[in-house]
Amino acid sequence: MSKAQFMAENLREGEIYAGLLLGKNGEPDTHIFLLAGKAEKVNWDQAREWAAKIGGDLPTRCEQSLLFANLKEQFEPAYYWSNTQHASNSDYAWGQYFFYGGQHYGNESYSGRARAVRRLVIQ
Repeated sequence: MSKAQFMAENLREGEIYAGLLLGKNGEPDTHIFLLAGKAEKVNWDQAREWAAKIGGDLPTRCEQSLLFANLKEQFEPAYYWSNTQHASNSDYAWGQYFFYGGQHYGNESYSGRARAVRRLVIQ
């Protein structure tokens, strides 16, 4: 299948194709699509609710790295929430700084930005 055919069959209106995220440890590969729209001045719960409301999900940390590498120009140079909660402290979640690329965790009550993604898993 050509790239043009893939895009014609899978890219939805308003989306931007971000790229392919390779599966690790037997997990499937996944195509990542950046959805239209953004949320500003939202805490982590609000960001997750917003993403679900528009039919997507907050990106994982790996997906945020892909977005930074391939679509940085689609983001303000600011902090964006991921969907990944901190492993040892449930009051914190991870995010990506889109002005220099670092990932850090912040208190879930902090105000940040959000973009949503859609995933197409390759079976």
